[in-house]
Amino acid sequence: MYDTEKEIEKVVLIGIDYNNEYDAESCLDELYDLAKTAGAVCVGRMLQKREGVHHGHYFGKGKLEELKAYIKEVNATGIICDDELTANQIKNMEKILETKVMNRTLLILDIFASRAHSAEGKVQVELAQLRYNLSHLTGQGRSLSRLGGGIGTRGPGEKKLETDRRRIADRISELNKELKEIERHRQVLREKRIKNKIPVIALAGYTNAGKSTLMNTLTHAGVLAEDKLFATLDTTTRKIKLPSGAQYLFTDTVGFIQKLPHSLIKAFKSTLEEVKYADIILHIVDSSNSSREQHIKVVYETLEELGCNEKPVITVFNKIDKDETVMPLPSDIRAITTQPVSAKKETGISELLEKIEETVKSFKKSIKILIPYSKGNMVSFVHGNCEIINSDNREDGFFFDIYADNETYKRLEEFILKETV
Repeated sequence: MYDTEKEIEKVVLIGIDYNNEYDAESCLDELYDLAKTAGAVCVGRMLQKREGVHHGHYFGKGKLEELKAYIKEVNATGIICDDELTANQIKNMEKILETKVMNRTLLILDIFASRAHSAEGKVQVELAQLRYNLSHLTGQGRSLSRLGGGIGTRGPGEKKLETDRRRIADRISELNKELKEIERHRQVLREKRIKNKIPVIALAGYTNAGKSTLMNTLTHAGVLAEDKLFATLDTTTRKIKLPSGAQYLFTDTVGFIQKLPHSLIKAFKSTLEEVKYADIILHIVDSSNSSREQHIKVVYETLEELGCNEKPVITVFNKIDKDETVMPLPSDIRAITTQPVSAKKETGISELLEKIEETVKSFKKSIKILIPYSKGNMVSFVHGNCEIINSDNREDGFFFDIYADNETYKRLEEFILKETV
């Protein structure tokens, strides 16, 4: 008989209060949620007020000794640091604290690894993990170094370390090739959507804001929706048809978070670029979260980093049915319009769809056109490229009341001029 039950990690959360743009306590609260999502039990937390991180071991030496005693007191099996740590800092801290040392990036990567299900998601996660491992590889110190000159410096050097680096670099190269092939396939799909003139609406927002729940409510996509951070990583796209007859593609994307490591943005660039190629961004905000204004700021900063700051945004204040929601809701001057909803109870959904349709139409021009029955090719063109509001078969041809983008509108104008000459 073998005991296969997974040992639950008991961790202490630590961070530094820099007095910068991030509130240290709220960051530790978020780190608590991340640790809980990863399956760890938080048995304590500790903050130190400092002007910056100690380059050798994150905390100051005095605070580190205090942390060591606290770890023994609460019987913790490890610590999780709210900031990125260098390989040297991890090594020094593990030596002093005599316990496992983790950081925010490692924690997020662990969650991503358990959440990725699609081939693309798995490639992206492995790529991010390997890049992290490559930057944190360390050898066995000076004893094996062969980089100097003179007697005692000749030999194979840190052979194991260099072999590990080469293997990781080779695997990264393979994964990059796979990812480029996936990106090529995704680009083909994007070009097809552009050709079909179907507006694309991308759902973006802070993690656990309710994007997947809203996606399911709008499109019945069946996306996994849980009250956890990063419940879904894989991009889902679904088509819906509104009562007006208009068709739209809705795309769900991975959630954003404070201090989202740059390496993760780079690894998930192809997924996040769905936002870049969308016609409208639905910015989902958890209105019941006390840090909602900070979350709005983080989302816009991430969108700017992705080059999406010029995209039209509709801000959706979700979870208005929760008792924790404080009124009035915050203003969002960057958004075209806002809409309070409860994706779970389907409150405000019809109003949201109306605002989406109004916004899409605002980018198009209205035109009424009569096409002779002999011009069947133009009838096909209208059906394939325009949003038809009304149509009628008249004595002298097909009548259409339509919305068209600028390019289509110009072509229709040219056709009208030819017919009237």
